[in-house]
Amino acid sequence: MSENDKKQDPASLRAEGNNLFNSGDFHGALVCYAKALKLSDSPSEEAILYRNRAACYLKLEDFSKAEDDASKALSTDPGDVKARFRRSQALQKLGRLDQAFMDIQMCAKIEPKNKAFQESLRNLGAQIQEKASQFSSTDSRVQQMFNLLLDPSVKESDRHKAAQNLVVLSREDAGAEQIFRNDGVQLLQRLLDSGKEEMVLPAVRTLVGLCSGHQSRTMVIVNELGMDRLCSVMGCGAEQVSLAVCHLLQVMLEALMEGMSKEVRGKEEAVVLEPSRELRSMLKHILDVLTKRTVSGSGRDNALNLLVKHVPRKSQKDPNNALTLWVIDHGLNKILEVAGTVSGVTDGPPLTDSTHMSCSVLLTKMYDDLKCDAERENFNRLCEDYIKSHFESEDLTDKLHAIQTISVLLQGPSEVGNRALELTGVMNTVITLCGSNIELHQQVAVEALIHASGKAKRASFITANGVALLKDLYKRSENDRIRVRALVGLCKLGSAGGTDFSMKQFAEGSTLKLAKQCRKWLCNDSMPPSSRRWAVEGLAYLTFDADVKEELVEDKQALQAMFQLAKSEDKTVLFAVGSTLVNCTNSYDTEKPDPQLVELAKYAKQHVPEEHPKDASCFVEKRITKLLEAGVVSALVCMVKQESPALTDACKECIARVFLALVEKPEDRGLVVAQGAGKALIPLATEGIDVGKTKAAQALAKIAITSNPEIAFPGERIYEVVRPLVSLLALDCTALQNFEALMALTNLAGINERVRQKIVKEKAVPKIEGYMFEDHEMIRTAATECMCNMVLCKEVQDMFAATGNDRLKLLVLYSGEDDEKLRKAASGTLAMLTSLQPPLCSRIPDATTHWLEILQALLLSDSVDLQHRGTVITMNMMQAEHDLAKRLIESEVLEILSVLAKDDHAKQSQASRAAKQCLQIAIDYGLIKPNTAE
Repeated sequence: MSENDKKQDPASLRAEGNNLFNSGDFHGALVCYAKALKLSDSPSEEAILYRNRAACYLKLEDFSKAEDDASKALSTDPGDVKARFRRSQALQKLGRLDQAFMDIQMCAKIEPKNKAFQESLRNLGAQIQEKASQFSSTDSRVQQMFNLLLDPSVKESDRHKAAQNLVVLSREDAGAEQIFRNDGVQLLQRLLDSGKEEMVLPAVRTLVGLCSGHQSRTMVIVNELGMDRLCSVMGCGAEQVSLAVCHLLQVMLEALMEGMSKEVRGKEEAVVLEPSRELRSMLKHILDVLTKRTVSGSGRDNALNLLVKHVPRKSQKDPNNALTLWVIDHGLNKILEVAGTVSGVTDGPPLTDSTHMSCSVLLTKMYDDLKCDAERENFNRLCEDYIKSHFESEDLTDKLHAIQTISVLLQGPSEVGNRALELTGVMNTVITLCGSNIELHQQVAVEALIHASGKAKRASFITANGVALLKDLYKRSENDRIRVRALVGLCKLGSAGGTDFSMKQFAEGSTLKLAKQCRKWLCNDSMPPSSRRWAVEGLAYLTFDADVKEELVEDKQALQAMFQLAKSEDKTVLFAVGSTLVNCTNSYDTEKPDPQLVELAKYAKQHVPEEHPKDASCFVEKRITKLLEAGVVSALVCMVKQESPALTDACKECIARVFLALVEKPEDRGLVVAQGAGKALIPLATEGIDVGKTKAAQALAKIAITSNPEIAFPGERIYEVVRPLVSLLALDCTALQNFEALMALTNLAGINERVRQKIVKEKAVPKIEGYMFEDHEMIRTAATECMCNMVLCKEVQDMFAATGNDRLKLLVLYSGEDDEKLRKAASGTLAMLTSLQPPLCSRIPDATTHWLEILQALLLSDSVDLQHRGTVITMNMMQAEHDLAKRLIESEVLEILSVLAKDDHAKQSQASRAAKQCLQIAIDYGLIKPNTAE
């Protein structure tokens, strides 16, 4: 059979899959079994393949798929004891103990002498008994709490404690089930309807416990309580209650969406599930909340937050954006109505300072979720129709509504906002209203002008037509709210050249004057936070200029005022603070042009960007030191904690960039970690866009390299760090990022077995192996050092022990390389492996014909570390096999060991002791005689 035919043969693919499974490559085995299943036409062979694939899924901890494949194998052959045992293991991990017990009971009947089956049967029986007693105990506690809550004669304080106890019970599976089964939902409904905050809060939190990860319970609760009731409670004025209901609805939406993406089995099979219909019903009610006048501003913000989190796709790889399209069709006008509301002018729903920003974020995410030009064109058309319907009205209030809507669109999907600006008469009306005598009219128009100047095309138009107007407003207006906004407009236009030192819109010194005024307003506590936020917006643009950066970091009062704003409840300031700090730390991406291209551009009289002298690295380092002294880390940590749509992916990216700049110098990392950076960086490295996640992961790597990981990432946090570090082992990451990730993983792998297991689970080992072949010697060495710590893990040892690979050969060859660091790493790994897996010793001579020369070179090395590694490898080989010991003693190794054994110098003591042990082994084997001369 030709090689190509073998690749298409199910039996050969199954054999290949088996070999890969035995070597620890479970993903590779999965691929082989899947290919074989497509080619196989034999039911019995398919059953074996499904059974084998179930074993892979068990190893990869995908227990739902393991159960599914084992069931498919059993449907063909119910007597397949291996498939039944694997299904039992999967069911046990999924928490379905009764079904797992039935399967293992059947296995024990088929093979009563199988010790593994008997042991599993005992364990499952004990677990079921424990769960039953737990349910019995929990049931009595639930009933006790119910009695207290239902008895009107009980003191209010005792009823409150009982409600709080229900919250605790609902967080356990047994407690949640008992509350649900004993008509607890009706009781919770009564608590919700009581209107007493101290009873409503625990009722909502108990419902969170009942719904978490449980689709069928969620659907029953939604139908029993009704979305009208839940939305009404979320819309109340009590912020804590509103947030709690928002969290409950979030948990409900997650349970329903998870149910749509997986097949439901077990106890939930009996429930008729229609999560798609329920989900749309919930979203319709949430959309209705947006325009209700009775809903509080915080309740409306929470509704927007829910839509931001659950409507757009989590990943662009998911082809289904039906939910976004549905919301556009049924709720876009409602979102635009909120976006266009001007508090105090138009008759709209109550807003908070964050509402317009939340609308911008939601509109951006929905627009970005569209897949084709037709969908984007429809979105544009709907927005334009809505704006026209208000702008073409004779009522000035409607025109203001239209302009405010455009402002929100410009902050969100700017392409849509720019198209709306081009509608007939819009820009002229904005310019006219800037000169209005009514403050709110003026404010709306100036803000629209500022957002309109964000794009270069629009900025050039406004530079020509609006700068004089903005200057006039700044100089002559008696209202600081208008002046600060006009100032930001000037700042935005003045920074149109970006970091290019040669492109300045205004006269020399003008940007410094604008920045000084921004800092003055920023430090003015008498101004409202919303106006001071605009001062930070101005600095976000002006700090493209290095002179402005230098003056800002020297003004400690201004920095601390900015940090206090970042920690405040006004979440709309987050991006402006992040942008300002990115500029001050120069943590934006820059590409140095090729010198030859620069000369060519000069010759062709083309513009060549110039770097400001104060953007040199020595100035940047001093600025970072000043920011650290002013307390920048605590501000960034607080910004990450903000649960708000204002913490956009772009904002997260800014924060990640700043953190990376702050940990650039090893001596600063201790201070940064002490102020909470380790905890703050983990969500930044796991959520958001790829650029931000990569920057945050690199910052984590730098911290893990020079700090004790157990101190920098205490408790469970150390396991959360692994995934971001592994993400840096990718081809699209830089060589530096690869190197730092390997160094960090080396430190983590040396901590304990659980961390090593986490690294294995994140599929890092094949990637580490890949980098052991890297041309760059530092990366190659770092990967080998990482592998040295990873071989303490049994799964990794099994990979080296598996036949048919060159892993051992690579280590032997690297132990003979010229690079001392690589030799140390490779020989250290070899010493560990030969100690932990003695059978590997017999395979070393087969790895290369030069194995003895490499070993002798280690023993004769000037490096004490290499000598010690060489003697340990020799000792392990001699202990493993008599024949190996004989080959070594018959070579020059005996003479070298004799010399090393006599060297009692302190530095040589470890190698000397190992050499003496080698000689003692040789004596015990009778290969040499003891020296009796002494």
